[in-house]
Amino acid sequence: MIGILDAAKLAGAALLGAALVTPIAHHLGKREGRQLAATAALEQSVKVLRERSATDDEISRSDLAGLCRHLGLLEDDERECVRRLAEADADARKRSQDNDG
Repeated sequence: MIGILDAAKLAGAALLGAALVTPIAHHLGKREGRQLAATAALEQSVKVLRERSATDDEISRSDLAGLCRHLGLLEDDERECVRRLAEADADARKRSQDNDG
C-alpha cells in the first residue's frame, strides 16, 4: 500500500510535471497556430496575385475601344474614354522612356 507521505510525493510530482509541461505545450501550440495562420495568409496572397495577374493580362490584351465598350458607356462617352486612355497610355510610355534614358 501507498502511505500518505508517498501519495503526497506522487501528487506533488504530478503537479510539478504538469506545471513544467503546460507552458511548453502551450508555446508549441501557439507556434503551430501562428505557422498555420501564416501559411493561410500566404496562400490567400498568392491567390489574389494570380487573380490580379489574370485581370492585368486580360486588360493588356484588350484594345482601348474594347475596354471602354466593356464599361457600358454611351457612344459619345466611349469616344472620350478611348481618347483619355490613349492619352494616359502615351503619358505612361513617355515617363517610362524618361526613366530609362
